[in-house]
Amino acid sequence: MTIPRILVVDDDAELRQMLTQFLQQNGCIALPATNEADITKQLASGRIDLILLDVMLGDESGVEICARLRDEQAVPIIMVSALSTDSDRMAGYAVGADDYIAKPFNTDLLLARIRAVLARTRRASSLTHRRRRTTFRFNGWRYDAKRDEVLSPEGYQVSLSRRETMLLQSLLANPRIPLTRQEIAIALDITGEKETTSDAEGRAIDVLVGRLRAKIEQDPKAPEMLRTERGVGYVFAVDVTAEEV
Repeated sequence: MTIPRILVVDDDAELRQMLTQFLQQNGCIALPATNEADITKQLASGRIDLILLDVMLGDESGVEICARLRDEQAVPIIMVSALSTDSDRMAGYAVGADDYIAKPFNTDLLLARIRAVLARTRRASSLTHRRRRTTFRFNGWRYDAKRDEVLSPEGYQVSLSRRETMLLQSLLANPRIPLTRQEIAIALDITGEKETTSDAEGRAIDVLVGRLRAKIEQDPKAPEMLRTERGVGYVFAVDVTAEEV
């Protein structure tokens, strides 16, 4: 398992050292930074899995830094600040922060939030990246990702919409793994990376699943492949083989 590399950005030397040591003691590689120049240097020099970014960095604004990072980077960002009003939090989320934690905070809670953001973003990246293998075979079906072609066991081609294809790709990349509606929404670029999926977005996923079932299931009302996982979301409940040419 990859050890997460976390960039700790704070101009308070004592707090920066405390957080760096705490994260290192809890299985992370923690790298210190004090300003935007340090962030740029660290991002250029190696992999960064998450940035812990203080909102007030002397003369620099963490909110403005976050906005500039989002123009070029997809790295997860958790903002940390003594400013804890709803408007302060919304300002952070508005520029692309994945989470916002108010000072003072419990370090164990901070660690839990870091792990949650890492798990969510890694899973979303997996859903997006792993679905690009060349050919998938499942239950007699064949999906050629290079040609974007779906063939039934009888050999006829099934036409899918762009969203239906993206859903199928995500499911094929994660067979027998229950996926939440939120994870599916992120993979399909329906909701970005918000904390929750709205009711409307959840219904959109349900409708999309129904459409895909109608095209690949022998009996869409009693699906064998794309099943509902009660209390979670959906699971592609058949084995999938992937071939790269």
